[in-house]
Amino acid sequence: MRFKQFKNGSCDLEFSWKERWLIFRKGKIHFSDEGLRHFGNILVGIVSSWQHNFNEKTKRLKTPYTERKKEE
Repeated sequence: MRFKQFKNGSCDLEFSWKERWLIFRKGKIHFSDEGLRHFGNILVGIVSSWQHNFNEKTKRLKTPYTERKKEE
């Protein structure tokens, strides 16, 4: 999986053929607890770097948040 950000701030999320096939076959992406921790940390780093390419209006946008229930 690869995030490809453009100068205008937009982004494509690109998957390899193997990743596409796994998602198609399984219908989901599963993370172990440790894997989710690493994925989250990497994603936070990526998100912070995206901020540099957003215009000032986009940087100030507020995102509505809906709390989700954890499944046991």
